[in-house]
Amino acid sequence: MDNKQLKWILLIIMALIWGSSFILIKKGLIGLDPYQLGSLRMIFAGMFLLVIGFRTLPQIPRDKWKFMFLTAMFGIFIPAYLFAIAETKIGSSITGVLNSLVPLNSLILGALVFGLNFKRIQIIGVSIGFLGSLMLVFTGSDTQTTANFFYVFLVFIATLCYALNVNIVKKYLADIDSLTIATGNSAAMIVPAFVILCCTGFFEVVHLSKVQHSMAFVFVLGLFGTGVANLLFFRLIKISSTVFATSVTYLIPIVAFFWGLVDNEMLSPLQFVGACVILVGVYLSSKK
Repeated sequence: MDNKQLKWILLIIMALIWGSSFILIKKGLIGLDPYQLGSLRMIFAGMFLLVIGFRTLPQIPRDKWKFMFLTAMFGIFIPAYLFAIAETKIGSSITGVLNSLVPLNSLILGALVFGLNFKRIQIIGVSIGFLGSLMLVFTGSDTQTTANFFYVFLVFIATLCYALNVNIVKKYLADIDSLTIATGNSAAMIVPAFVILCCTGFFEVVHLSKVQHSMAFVFVLGLFGTGVANLLFFRLIKISSTVFATSVTYLIPIVAFFWGLVDNEMLSPLQFVGACVILVGVYLSSKK
Protein backbone atom coordinates (compact mmCIF):
# COMPACT_ATOMS: atom_id res chain seq x y z
CA MET A 1 0.00 0.00 0.00
CA ASP A 2 1.45 3.38 -0.98
CA ASN A 3 1.58 6.37 1.35
CA LYS A 4 -1.25 8.17 -0.46
CA GLN A 5 -3.73 5.43 0.44
CA LEU A 6 -2.22 4.75 3.86
CA LYS A 7 -2.52 8.35 5.05
CA TRP A 8 -6.28 8.37 4.41
CA ILE A 9 -6.75 5.05 6.21
CA LEU A 10 -4.78 6.33 9.21
CA LEU A 11 -6.78 9.57 9.18
CA ILE A 12 -10.11 7.72 9.34
CA ILE A 13 -8.98 5.33 12.08
CA MET A 14 -7.69 8.18 14.23
CA ALA A 15 -10.90 10.13 13.70
CA LEU A 16 -12.89 7.16 14.99
CA ILE A 17 -10.62 6.79 18.03
CA TRP A 18 -10.24 10.46 18.95
CA GLY A 19 -13.85 11.25 18.10
CA SER A 20 -14.86 8.75 20.76
CA SER A 21 -12.48 10.22 23.33
CA PHE A 22 -14.77 13.05 24.40
CA ILE A 23 -17.64 10.78 25.40
CA LEU A 24 -15.14 8.59 27.29
CA ILE A 25 -13.87 11.66 29.14
CA LYS A 26 -17.45 12.58 29.99
CA LYS A 27 -18.14 9.11 31.37
CA GLY A 28 -14.85 9.07 33.23
CA LEU A 29 -15.63 12.34 35.00
CA ILE A 30 -18.66 10.75 36.66
CA GLY A 31 -16.47 9.05 39.26
CA LEU A 32 -13.13 10.82 38.86
CA ASP A 33 -11.94 14.41 39.10
CA PRO A 34 -10.10 15.92 36.09
CA TYR A 35 -6.64 15.40 37.55
CA GLN A 36 -7.31 11.77 38.38
CA LEU A 37 -8.72 11.20 34.91
CA GLY A 38 -5.81 12.90 33.14
CA SER A 39 -3.23 11.03 35.22
CA LEU A 40 -4.85 7.62 34.77
CA ARG A 41 -5.21 8.22 31.05
CA MET A 42 -1.46 8.81 30.72
CA ILE A 43 -0.52 5.96 33.06
CA PHE A 44 -2.63 3.42 31.15
CA ALA A 45 -1.26 4.68 27.82
CA GLY A 46 2.30 4.76 29.16
CA MET A 47 2.18 1.21 30.48
CA PHE A 48 0.89 -0.06 27.13
CA LEU A 49 3.53 1.76 25.09
CA LEU A 50 6.41 0.88 27.40
CA VAL A 51 5.50 -2.81 27.27
CA ILE A 52 5.49 -2.94 23.47
CA GLY A 53 8.26 -0.42 22.82
CA PHE A 54 10.66 -0.55 25.77
CA ARG A 55 13.45 -1.98 23.62
CA THR A 56 13.33 1.04 21.32
CA LEU A 57 14.37 3.54 24.02
CA PRO A 58 18.15 3.00 23.52
CA GLN A 59 17.66 3.97 19.87
CA ILE A 60 16.84 7.55 20.85
CA PRO A 61 19.93 9.75 20.41
CA ARG A 62 20.91 11.70 23.52
CA ASP A 63 20.45 15.04 21.78
CA LYS A 64 16.86 14.08 20.83
CA TRP A 65 15.61 13.51 24.38
CA LYS A 66 14.88 17.20 24.90
CA PHE A 67 12.46 17.05 21.99
CA MET A 68 10.95 13.86 23.41
CA PHE A 69 10.18 15.70 26.63
CA LEU A 70 8.73 18.62 24.69
CA THR A 71 6.45 16.40 22.59
CA ALA A 72 5.37 14.49 25.70
CA MET A 73 4.54 17.75 27.47
CA PHE A 74 2.73 19.48 24.59
CA GLY A 75 1.30 16.44 22.84
CA ILE A 76 -0.01 14.45 25.80
CA PHE A 77 0.66 15.74 29.33
CA ILE A 78 -0.81 19.26 29.31
CA PRO A 79 -3.78 18.54 26.96
CA ALA A 80 -4.82 15.46 29.00
CA TYR A 81 -5.53 17.68 31.99
CA LEU A 82 -6.86 20.69 30.07
CA PHE A 83 -9.51 18.69 28.21
CA ALA A 84 -10.62 16.92 31.38
CA ILE A 85 -10.95 20.22 33.27
CA ALA A 86 -12.78 21.86 30.35
CA GLU A 87 -15.39 19.10 30.10
CA THR A 88 -16.47 19.73 33.68
CA LYS A 89 -18.14 22.92 32.42
CA ILE A 90 -18.61 22.67 28.65
CA GLY A 91 -20.14 19.88 26.58
CA SER A 92 -18.19 17.19 24.78
CA SER A 93 -19.50 18.34 21.39
CA ILE A 94 -18.36 21.93 22.00
CA THR A 95 -14.98 20.62 23.12
CA GLY A 96 -14.75 18.49 20.01
CA VAL A 97 -15.34 21.37 17.63
CA LEU A 98 -12.93 23.67 19.46
CA ASN A 99 -10.35 20.95 18.92
CA SER A 100 -10.65 21.78 15.21
CA LEU A 101 -8.45 24.82 15.84
CA VAL A 102 -5.41 22.53 15.81
CA PRO A 103 -4.72 22.67 12.02
CA LEU A 104 -5.11 26.44 11.95
CA ASN A 105 -2.73 26.83 14.89
CA SER A 106 -0.38 24.32 13.26
CA LEU A 107 -0.28 26.41 10.10
CA ILE A 108 0.35 29.64 11.98
CA LEU A 109 3.03 28.21 14.29
CA GLY A 110 4.63 26.26 11.45
CA ALA A 111 5.01 29.42 9.39
CA LEU A 112 5.95 31.86 12.17
CA VAL A 113 8.05 29.68 14.48
CA PHE A 114 9.33 26.72 12.47
CA GLY A 115 9.77 28.35 9.06
CA LEU A 116 7.60 25.81 7.24
CA ASN A 117 5.94 26.73 3.95
CA PHE A 118 2.29 26.13 3.06
CA LYS A 119 0.23 26.69 -0.03
CA ARG A 120 -2.74 29.01 -0.19
CA ILE A 121 -5.02 26.06 -0.94
CA GLN A 122 -4.08 24.54 2.43
CA ILE A 123 -5.07 27.73 4.24
CA ILE A 124 -8.38 27.71 2.38
CA GLY A 125 -8.91 24.05 3.32
CA VAL A 126 -8.24 24.77 6.99
CA SER A 127 -10.72 27.65 6.97
CA ILE A 128 -13.43 25.63 5.22
CA GLY A 129 -12.97 22.70 7.58
CA PHE A 130 -13.24 24.90 10.65
CA LEU A 131 -16.41 26.56 9.32
CA GLY A 132 -17.91 23.12 8.76
CA SER A 133 -17.10 22.20 12.34
CA LEU A 134 -18.87 25.31 13.59
CA MET A 135 -21.93 24.33 11.54
CA LEU A 136 -21.95 20.92 13.20
CA VAL A 137 -22.19 22.41 16.67
CA PHE A 138 -24.23 25.56 16.32
CA THR A 139 -26.95 24.40 13.91
CA GLY A 140 -28.21 21.44 15.90
CA SER A 141 -30.52 20.91 18.81
CA ASP A 142 -27.58 20.88 21.23
CA THR A 143 -27.04 24.63 21.36
CA GLN A 144 -25.04 24.75 24.55
CA THR A 145 -23.30 28.11 24.62
CA THR A 146 -19.65 28.66 25.31
CA ALA A 147 -20.34 31.19 28.07
CA ASN A 148 -17.70 29.55 30.25
CA PHE A 149 -14.95 31.40 28.45
CA PHE A 150 -12.21 30.32 30.86
CA TYR A 151 -12.88 26.66 30.07
CA VAL A 152 -13.10 27.41 26.36
CA PHE A 153 -9.72 29.11 26.70
CA LEU A 154 -8.30 25.94 28.26
CA VAL A 155 -9.30 23.99 25.14
CA PHE A 156 -7.70 26.68 22.97
CA ILE A 157 -4.44 26.33 24.93
CA ALA A 158 -4.64 22.56 24.43
CA THR A 159 -4.94 23.05 20.66
CA LEU A 160 -1.86 25.29 20.72
CA CYS A 161 -0.02 22.50 22.54
CA TYR A 162 -1.06 19.98 19.88
CA ALA A 163 0.04 22.36 17.13
CA LEU A 164 3.45 22.81 18.77
CA ASN A 165 3.76 19.05 19.14
CA VAL A 166 3.08 18.22 15.51
CA ASN A 167 5.58 20.83 14.30
CA ILE A 168 8.28 19.64 16.72
CA VAL A 169 7.82 16.04 15.56
CA LYS A 170 7.89 17.02 11.89
CA LYS A 171 10.98 19.23 12.21
CA TYR A 172 13.14 17.51 14.84
CA LEU A 173 12.02 13.87 15.13
CA ALA A 174 11.30 12.97 11.51
CA ASP A 175 14.19 10.49 11.48
CA ILE A 176 12.82 8.47 14.42
CA ASP A 177 10.14 5.80 13.94
CA SER A 178 6.64 6.17 15.38
CA LEU A 179 6.91 3.50 18.09
CA THR A 180 10.15 4.98 19.42
CA ILE A 181 8.65 8.47 19.66
CA ALA A 182 5.52 7.21 21.41
CA THR A 183 7.57 5.09 23.83
CA GLY A 184 9.90 7.99 24.56
CA ASN A 185 6.88 10.16 25.31
CA SER A 186 5.59 7.52 27.73
CA ALA A 187 8.92 7.30 29.54
CA ALA A 188 8.89 11.08 29.97
CA MET A 189 5.34 11.49 31.27
CA ILE A 190 4.41 8.39 33.27
CA VAL A 191 6.29 9.28 36.48
CA PRO A 192 4.97 12.88 36.76
CA ALA A 193 1.45 11.59 36.00
CA PHE A 194 1.74 9.04 38.83
CA VAL A 195 2.97 11.72 41.25
CA ILE A 196 -0.03 13.92 40.44
CA LEU A 197 -2.37 10.94 40.83
CA CYS A 198 -0.96 10.26 44.32
CA CYS A 199 -1.63 13.89 45.29
CA THR A 200 -5.33 13.70 44.33
CA GLY A 201 -6.36 11.23 47.04
CA PHE A 202 -7.19 8.66 44.38
CA PHE A 203 -6.02 5.66 46.40
CA GLU A 204 -8.41 6.58 49.19
CA VAL A 205 -11.46 6.26 46.92
CA VAL A 206 -10.33 3.63 44.40
CA HIS A 207 -12.42 0.98 46.17
CA LEU A 208 -15.68 2.79 45.34
CA SER A 209 -17.74 1.17 42.58
CA LYS A 210 -18.37 4.55 40.91
CA VAL A 211 -14.65 5.19 40.69
CA GLN A 212 -13.91 1.73 39.32
CA HIS A 213 -16.65 2.08 36.70
CA SER A 214 -15.17 5.38 35.53
CA MET A 215 -11.71 3.82 35.49
CA ALA A 216 -12.92 1.30 32.91
CA PHE A 217 -13.79 4.15 30.53
CA VAL A 218 -10.45 5.85 31.19
CA PHE A 219 -8.61 2.58 30.55
CA VAL A 220 -10.14 2.44 27.06
CA LEU A 221 -9.38 6.14 26.64
CA GLY A 222 -5.74 5.71 27.61
CA LEU A 223 -5.14 2.52 25.66
CA PHE A 224 -6.74 3.61 22.39
CA GLY A 225 -7.29 7.38 22.65
CA THR A 226 -3.68 8.03 23.67
CA GLY A 227 -1.56 4.91 23.19
CA VAL A 228 -2.70 3.48 19.85
CA ALA A 229 -3.78 6.84 18.41
CA ASN A 230 -0.38 8.43 19.05
CA LEU A 231 1.37 5.58 17.29
CA LEU A 232 -0.82 6.15 14.25
CA PHE A 233 -0.52 9.93 14.50
CA PHE A 234 3.28 9.97 14.52
CA ARG A 235 3.23 7.64 11.54
CA LEU A 236 0.83 9.94 9.71
CA ILE A 237 3.01 13.00 10.37
CA LYS A 238 5.93 11.24 8.69
CA ILE A 239 4.08 10.28 5.49
CA SER A 240 2.06 13.48 5.04
CA SER A 241 2.13 17.20 5.81
CA THR A 242 1.54 18.61 9.28
CA VAL A 243 -1.65 20.23 8.00
CA PHE A 244 -3.07 16.95 6.71
CA ALA A 245 -2.11 15.13 9.91
CA THR A 246 -3.91 17.66 12.08
CA SER A 247 -6.92 17.65 9.75
CA VAL A 248 -8.11 14.63 11.72
CA THR A 249 -9.56 17.21 14.11
CA TYR A 250 -12.15 18.10 11.45
CA LEU A 251 -13.48 14.56 11.38
CA ILE A 252 -13.59 14.22 15.15
CA PRO A 253 -16.86 16.20 15.57
CA ILE A 254 -18.62 13.86 13.13
CA VAL A 255 -17.76 10.86 15.30
CA ALA A 256 -18.60 12.79 18.46
CA PHE A 257 -22.05 13.60 17.08
CA PHE A 258 -22.56 9.96 16.15
CA TRP A 259 -22.19 9.09 19.82
CA GLY A 260 -24.76 11.77 20.53
CA LEU A 261 -27.07 10.07 18.04
CA VAL A 262 -26.65 6.79 19.89
CA ASP A 263 -27.65 8.72 22.99
CA ASN A 264 -30.90 9.85 21.27
CA GLU A 265 -29.54 13.15 19.94
CA MET A 266 -30.57 13.79 16.33
CA LEU A 267 -28.43 15.66 13.81
CA SER A 268 -30.13 18.51 11.96
CA PRO A 269 -29.98 18.78 8.13
CA LEU A 270 -27.53 21.67 8.44
CA GLN A 271 -25.28 19.51 10.57
CA PHE A 272 -25.09 16.93 7.80
CA VAL A 273 -24.16 19.79 5.44
CA GLY A 274 -21.48 20.79 7.94
CA ALA A 275 -20.07 17.27 7.86
CA CYS A 276 -19.75 17.48 4.07
CA VAL A 277 -18.09 20.88 4.35
CA ILE A 278 -15.56 19.37 6.76
CA LEU A 279 -14.65 16.65 4.26
CA VAL A 280 -14.07 19.29 1.58
CA GLY A 281 -11.78 21.16 3.96
CA VAL A 282 -9.79 18.00 4.74
CA TYR A 283 -9.37 17.26 1.04
CA LEU A 284 -8.10 20.77 0.25
CA SER A 285 -5.75 20.88 3.24
CA SER A 286 -4.17 17.59 2.12
CA LYS A 287 -2.82 19.20 -1.04
CA LYS A 288 0.97 19.21 -1.06
